[in-house]
Amino acid sequence: MLKSKTFLKKTRAGGVMKVVREHYLRDDIGCGAAGCAACSGAQEGPALEPQPRDPASSLCPLPHYLLPDTNVLLHQIDVLEDPAIRNVIVLQTVLHEVRNRSAPVYKRIRDVASHQEKHFYTFTNEHHRETYVEQEKGENANDRNDRAIRVAVKWYNEHLKKLSEDSQLQVIFITNDRKNKEKAIEEGIPAFTCEEYVKSLTANPELIDRLACLSEEGKEIESGRIIFSEHLPLSKLQQGIKSGAYLQGTFRASRENYLEATVWVHGDDEENKEIILQGLKNLNRAIHEDIVAVELLPKSLWVAPSSVVLHDEGPTEEDAEREEEKENLLKTKAVNESMLKPTGRVVGIIKRNWRPYCGMLSRSDIKESRRHLFTPADKRIPRIRIETRQASALEGRRIIVAVDGWPKNSRYPNGHFVRNLGDAGDKETETEVLLLEHDVPHQAFSQAVLSFLPKMPWSITENDMKNREDLRHLCVCSVDPPGCTDIDDALHCRELKNGNLEVGVHIADVSHFIRPGNALDQESARRGTTVYLCEKRIDMVPELLSSNLCSLRCNVDRLAFSCIWEMNHKAEILKTRFTKSVINSKASLTYAEAQMRIDSATMNDDITTSLRGLNRLAKILKKQRIEKGALTLSSPEVRFHMDSETHDPIDLQTKELRETNSMVEEFMLLANISVAKKIHEEFSEHALLRKHPAPPPSNYEILVKAAKSKNLEIRTDTAKSLADSLDKAECPAFPYLNTLLRILATRCMMQAVYFCSGMDNDFHHYGLASPIYTHFTSPIRRYADIIVHRLLAVAIGADSTYPELTDKHKLADICKNLNFRHKMAQYAQRASVAFHTQLFFKSKGIVSEDAYILFVRKNAIVVLIPKYGLEGTVFFDEKDKSKPRLTYDDEIPSLKIEDTVFHIFDKVKVKIMLDSSNLQHQKIRMSLVEPQIPGISTDISDMDMSEPERKKKKYGK
Repeated sequence: MLKSKTFLKKTRAGGVMKVVREHYLRDDIGCGAAGCAACSGAQEGPALEPQPRDPASSLCPLPHYLLPDTNVLLHQIDVLEDPAIRNVIVLQTVLHEVRNRSAPVYKRIRDVASHQEKHFYTFTNEHHRETYVEQEKGENANDRNDRAIRVAVKWYNEHLKKLSEDSQLQVIFITNDRKNKEKAIEEGIPAFTCEEYVKSLTANPELIDRLACLSEEGKEIESGRIIFSEHLPLSKLQQGIKSGAYLQGTFRASRENYLEATVWVHGDDEENKEIILQGLKNLNRAIHEDIVAVELLPKSLWVAPSSVVLHDEGPTEEDAEREEEKENLLKTKAVNESMLKPTGRVVGIIKRNWRPYCGMLSRSDIKESRRHLFTPADKRIPRIRIETRQASALEGRRIIVAVDGWPKNSRYPNGHFVRNLGDAGDKETETEVLLLEHDVPHQAFSQAVLSFLPKMPWSITENDMKNREDLRHLCVCSVDPPGCTDIDDALHCRELKNGNLEVGVHIADVSHFIRPGNALDQESARRGTTVYLCEKRIDMVPELLSSNLCSLRCNVDRLAFSCIWEMNHKAEILKTRFTKSVINSKASLTYAEAQMRIDSATMNDDITTSLRGLNRLAKILKKQRIEKGALTLSSPEVRFHMDSETHDPIDLQTKELRETNSMVEEFMLLANISVAKKIHEEFSEHALLRKHPAPPPSNYEILVKAAKSKNLEIRTDTAKSLADSLDKAECPAFPYLNTLLRILATRCMMQAVYFCSGMDNDFHHYGLASPIYTHFTSPIRRYADIIVHRLLAVAIGADSTYPELTDKHKLADICKNLNFRHKMAQYAQRASVAFHTQLFFKSKGIVSEDAYILFVRKNAIVVLIPKYGLEGTVFFDEKDKSKPRLTYDDEIPSLKIEDTVFHIFDKVKVKIMLDSSNLQHQKIRMSLVEPQIPGISTDISDMDMSEPERKKKKYGK
């Protein structure tokens, strides 16, 4: 049966176009109930159970299927995902509305529906002859969809009576829309709200905790006091943004101060790119990463960024006076006019970017209370009020909570419990938390993805050799960190007959195995990068590729993509060529082993000769780079030594860098630059490149001031002048000063990003002083490199192109995802180091070490401990101690505590211990040992008290 609709549409050119929409209706769409004779064989995929074995409901004791409406699907997805909820009919109408309103929920519901054991069935009601409804005159789309859902429920209940004469099976309509529920009951349809139905499942009381709390009334604090101003409706916000009264931007909360945030304004308005917000009322219920509308305050009310560190760790009740007292701390006295920043307040929310949050429950002090506060692991997220009946079971455990809403008369947002992850402090649980918190995709690869892997045993075929050079005769070797199994790159160097040198960088040919557009390619693109945690690796590609078929292990034939230069002995490039190849690596060395070969007087084999040639050329290349203005920066990287049985860290030290690290780095940089030039030459509009923007002068203020305090001058007008002045900034009496300056300079830098050449004009890489750059050398662990390989393969005629490769908008979207994934991977790696550092100090006990001041704050100093590469904050206004006299000077910068003045780079001694008093955020606590300040410094003799004794002392009431 065919329904058609005809209408006229005006074209851009002013003409009129007749549009005919055809809608096919069918009789052969199955109901999804297994064993239904009326539609036998019509349904495919997961089906509903003939006799549902669902938990008993006191409201509907008969066997039943559930049919939820759109809002239930959107807001109660956590309930629907619970194993207790099975046999659910998802209508096409509902699924279509969900897809239009929330892509993440749509993906989750598709995932749930694909699990056989859940018995979810998608019914195509819009194409079924008996359930399709046309929109009536005067009826809006929403009311039409509500009617279509009711018609489908009614049809199901009639249809299921045909299963058998004594069939008692029925379909229950679940809706939170009061009017829709009333209409359903009038029409004889069994209908309940989600809350009514969940509460009727007496055998599953824990499900109640997963209900999203949607009514904002009745959940507010009893006083009913309005704390925040009303958010303006979206229509008014859009008008205000259009007229320039409001600015739209991304809300970024501060980790260090819960009463401060910045809004990064969208668009090209350079003047007010970053707007500062201070105080609860001005933050007005925005949560980190929300898209908000802000109103600029008059210049007389502009403020300077606060130097105070404030965490919301007070009592659970709402104390307005305490908040006001804390807000007064933010106000910087006698602020220099130049420090004032554009300041504003949130007037409305354009788009909420809430996600499920990991954290811990702070139990209410009120006995028998079901309402508790949840403290997220991410300090940028406010505490969330949830209702739960299992508070005692959840105490001390990591849980996931979702936000439901934030009423204007509540100090905290409302939310609901989603799931329990495990005990806090447990290694598996904490790793899961940091992966979830940084949105790192870490599920096992699906069967659909694995189905695109080559079948084993795998070998190189004649077909693979097409457009490929056989370079197995070359003396190629790889140099990597110890324990590396995903070997991306290998090198060779040999002398040619004409006296010049041939140098080759050979990179794993991952794009040979991952073909564009298939499930394996899509999953690799989604993951974007391999994430390296302290004792775990989350692969971007399945292990068969990462550690076997793509890994350039020694003494096996492997497919590669080679970049080969002919150079003279001054490291000047005479010729460059690119080719797909087959190599056979002669050795897989660690940096230490390669260094030992280079330094050895007795070793003169081919591999060692090749390494020495590479090392000599690398030194010349590095010198040339530095002369052009490339920066040599520093960041303290740490390495853990793990116990072989418990896998706990037993030693912690900064990583040692050898000449061979630099050798490999130089040739990787050279290959990346050579490839960048080639792909941009061929694809000027759609080359995937990487740039590093020059930092704005304001970024360098702290570095310049810090150097000035040590009578040194740092010039920042160009990368070359910065590199030169860093080289000159030496102090014989204080050799570590130069490293500290380089660490500080690293903090001033901008983030390097991927971009599409057709969407940008500025290609320059500031840190490398290169006019063009890309990533080519690590395709096993970076998706950007796979795209670059594909571009290069097309450029040299070794592979065919495909539409997405030459679509600059698609490429720009890929770059956006890659930049996000790389940033999150970096944060996840830092979080893993922080957690393992805590484990290390938990077993180590209290230690005292030398440290250097990196930053001074209004009430604290941030120090770096070179021995451990560890950074931490020493606070001077702790709750339980008497407040010292603090004088902060931002100009120098310095902090005077009583009569002792602290400057950046001053050497101090600190006590390091693990503070487990707050299970929500166990942290490394540092306190001052030297210089001695009465009432502030810790006496070194206090340091032999063991952890259990301290606990006894603390809890002995």
